Amino acid sequence: MKSFPPDHTLQTPHSGFHGDGSDRRFFEGWYYRLTLPEYRQTFAFMYSIQNPCADKGFSGGAAQILGPNGEYLCRTFPKVDQFWAWTEALGHGHWRKTDLALQPAALLEPAIFDRHIQEGYQVTATHHQGILQDPGSGQVAKWQYSVQSVYGWGSFGQKQQSTAGWLSQFQIFEPGWQILMAHGLATGWAEWNGKRYTFSNAPAYSEKNWGGAFPTKWFWLNCNAFDQEPDLAVTAGGGRRQVIAWMESAAMIGIHYRGNFYEFVPWNATVEWEVSTWGSWKMRASSDRHTVEITATTAEAGTFVRAPTAQGLEFVCRDTTNGQLTLKLWHKVNGKTELLLEAHTSLCCLEVGGAPWDMEWVERCGLLALPETR
Repeated sequence: MKSFPPDHTLQTPHSGFHGDGSDRRFFEGWYYRLTLPEYRQTFAFMYSIQNPCADKGFSGGAAQILGPNGEYLCRTFPKVDQFWAWTEALGHGHWRKTDLALQPAALLEPAIFDRHIQEGYQVTATHHQGILQDPGSGQVAKWQYSVQSVYGWGSFGQKQQSTAGWLSQFQIFEPGWQILMAHGLATGWAEWNGKRYTFSNAPAYSEKNWGGAFPTKWFWLNCNAFDQEPDLAVTAGGGRRQVIAWMESAAMIGIHYRGNFYEFVPWNATVEWEVSTWGSWKMRASSDRHTVEITATTAEAGTFVRAPTAQGLEFVCRDTTNGQLTLKLWHKVNGKTELLLEAHTSLCCLEVGGAPWDMEWVERCGLLALPETR
């Protein structure tokens, strides 16, 4: 795969493609969210590639979109030779239908992409473009927008961090996980079945995962479009993952707010969660300096989307993009706690995935003691 130098200062670790050309079982997946507060809608783009360098079965790529009103579109990309990715920076794409004879596939100028790619996508840290058409259902999606990063994963002006800590440079976690851009501003347009949404400085988000296996069970939430708080982004999640030869439950909360990064991870905090089979997500975490509480709910049925498994893409993931969320953040000062932030939104992404989800998941990880906040 082609390498390319980083093209922006907020590039996080693991932004480049992790495929090493070996024949081991491997997948890499990317998630890009575009929130349109004026429309009260979301576009969530999910791309994946499985076993690109080996004939292990289930080789190929896919593009999924969770669109307005929870509608869903998925297209597979069976030809792995029409997938491309940079190894040193965020950049990847896949063509499904084109009249170009160019090989191997590579990033195109936007006008050339429009002219010659009948179905496919391409993404960098600053540009996102694509078109999907499902002849069976008649669904069509087109999009093209630019992105300006505001927060990567870390405090403003400081070195960007690995979401899973420094150990993530070694392939000991399955899967690896990296928030690529906690918050950005997108300008452009997106069409969904003939309806065009135009936007300027709309909240944008991106993350990725990679490895040989997805978590056996997980939950996740994300929002960077809060009421009266334009400079706020939160991503949180937890799962049962493989660590070398054993399984563990781990969770984290990351908050970017007015230039500061508040991180609650197992090595610096205690993280607790209560997540129902569907409809309710509760988290609480405490470090030596801060405490956070998150409560999220949805009355919507949600939409099932696909995720990579050993048997290929399967419907093991349930999402909504219109969840209700309340976030409270306290700062500990001289033995007391002061409320630093309380924020609300009705545009939160909420997710559960894997199995089993036959009962509420209640657990904690990290430091042993969870101090009282008040």
